[in-house]
Amino acid sequence: MPQYCPSRFPLRPLALACSLLVASSAPAFADDLDEPIPTVTVTGAADKPGYTVRDSSSATRLDLSLRETPQSVTVVTRAKMDDFKLNSVSDMLASTPGVSVESVETDRVYYTARGFDITNFQYDGVGVPFVFGNVTGNFDTALYEQVDIVRGANGLMSSTGNPSATVNFVRKRPGKELAASSTLTLGSWGNKRLDVDVSTPLSENWAARFVLARDQGDSWLDRYHLNKTVASAIVEGKLTRDDKLALGYTYQKSAATGAMYGALPLYFSDGSPTNYAGSASTGTDWAFSNAEVHSGFAEWTHAFANGWSGKVTATYNVAPSRWQMLFVSGTQDRVTGLGLSSYTSLYNSDFKQKMVDAQVSGKFALAGRSHDVSLGGAWADSRISSNSSTGADTGTALPGNAAVDGSYPKPDFPAAADNGGYNDKRKNAYVAVRWNLADDVKLLTGANHAKVDTAGSSYGVSSYRAASKTTPYVGLVYTMNPVLSAYGSYTSIFNPQSEIDVTRHTLAPVEGKTYELGLKSELFGGKANLSGAIFKTKQSNAAQLIGYLGVDAYYKGIEAQSQGFEIEFAGQLARNWQASIGVSQLSVTGDDGAAARTFIPRKTIKTATTYRFDALPQLKVGAAINLQSKIYTQENGATITQGGYTTVGLMAQYDITPKLTLAANVNNVTDKRYLKSLLWTQGYYAAPRNASVSLNWKY
Repeated sequence: MPQYCPSRFPLRPLALACSLLVASSAPAFADDLDEPIPTVTVTGAADKPGYTVRDSSSATRLDLSLRETPQSVTVVTRAKMDDFKLNSVSDMLASTPGVSVESVETDRVYYTARGFDITNFQYDGVGVPFVFGNVTGNFDTALYEQVDIVRGANGLMSSTGNPSATVNFVRKRPGKELAASSTLTLGSWGNKRLDVDVSTPLSENWAARFVLARDQGDSWLDRYHLNKTVASAIVEGKLTRDDKLALGYTYQKSAATGAMYGALPLYFSDGSPTNYAGSASTGTDWAFSNAEVHSGFAEWTHAFANGWSGKVTATYNVAPSRWQMLFVSGTQDRVTGLGLSSYTSLYNSDFKQKMVDAQVSGKFALAGRSHDVSLGGAWADSRISSNSSTGADTGTALPGNAAVDGSYPKPDFPAAADNGGYNDKRKNAYVAVRWNLADDVKLLTGANHAKVDTAGSSYGVSSYRAASKTTPYVGLVYTMNPVLSAYGSYTSIFNPQSEIDVTRHTLAPVEGKTYELGLKSELFGGKANLSGAIFKTKQSNAAQLIGYLGVDAYYKGIEAQSQGFEIEFAGQLARNWQASIGVSQLSVTGDDGAAARTFIPRKTIKTATTYRFDALPQLKVGAAINLQSKIYTQENGATITQGGYTTVGLMAQYDITPKLTLAANVNNVTDKRYLKSLLWTQGYYAAPRNASVSLNWKY
């Protein structure tokens, strides 16, 4: 395996750490700043004031400031999502420091952080068991007020503790006053989008919020067309003085034609790289991918007389998925054009999930001090049934450009031949205590016990697994001065896996440990947050891709180690100037100490900034610049490489009136050509330069 080649933008953690310390005591710009950013609350459809928040309970379920939380936390606010049109979950996470988006196909994606897959997702702090290794469908951010990304192992708040990140989607909730907004967007390749967001009081104690988004259009990829619908309705209010109830339903449908299953072969039989057009696709006119999610929830909160509070949330999810696909297998001979063949498939799955989550939190007195505690538990039952059939044409040769010219005819699919299904049950209980040891020293301790039982089969092979584990958590925060804190944390890792080995049996759970040390500074009266962290993770039985069984990937468990550092700033630099910048560097090694998971970039810089002019306050301009180092993957002696690259996005907004705003966005301004992922030895190219124009009205 070749040695990793550093990129052209070396990162120096010592210098960056020093800048963090200096910035924490600097009063620069203080006299020019607006009023402090308030704690985030949902207030109808109003824009958020900036790119940071003060508080987040995503890591501990205790309402702590970001500076008091002993883990790295990134908050993607509604303001940033709106400014840079981060309308898809993938685009939003791609803008997050330390997170990589592995777009392996047009409609399936993997997310990674700190070298490992992200498998922990939450909605309003309630964990959702992630029983697959990937996300199917192009899902939207229109439903969310903000998204919190807690990097590192977060087993305290999730059913498992994977050392990558936990993504918490914070839903838009009703406000007390009538508010509404609507945005019409027109973009490249005939893309059209409509967003509607209405919050309205229903009575003195009840209110509702409705969100709708419709997005459709063609693509830079040949024959690909996406039609997406997103809707949400949430009603909440008071039952009594101490009891509140929220009821909600959300719907998302991602329907694509010309979708790819697998992607472009990336090397010829002689090991040299292929070189397709940027628009090349293996999708055909008859290929499609339909993914839906129907989600309903009920949330009851109660305020106890002693200052404690409790919350119970029940959730029911239904997610049907339908695919009709052409997969291109084999390796093409550069001279003859032979070597590729077809694999056609019709696949249906139905996923149902029931969950109940309960927690209580409050304070107690001990040794003359007040301490915080949160405890609770969760139960989840996830069931999937699937069937698939393979076209009799499978194995047909695809000479020359037949794999990408869209000419392959639709086959006749026989009755479903392969059936599968399994039932995944998870239970977990946790407790977290924040000990107030001194005015400037806080110790967070906790433990999470998780039990996972899976029964079923896939392709005739049992998917049975049963595992349980108690994972401890320890975090210490030392307040060095009123604006600067130092912290350290330790978490055990326990993560049941869905990946299969060469015998199609599920891999044993990942186990290990992760450590983190860092500094956090709250700047300019809370208007900005600056943090830096170093981390180290050791895992046993981490999944590493080995090869394919037909079109199914199989893995082996390896000893893996990840370590690195992250620096992040988010918030207001000066009056009218918002910015976020994240710098990350890591190394990932496997059994023999050699580089592992080389498809993940070792160095990234992600920035976004906007500025509103004093002389022309109606105008706001901004830029997003992202840098990524070289990545590569290997198979059958071939090495596929994507060199380091930089992408640039620009935006401008002009307030025609206080209620009407015109905006323009340009992505990939330099028209950079690059592969979206090297997770597999198949891939496709990212979008070239593209633009959109939006008109927003708000009441």
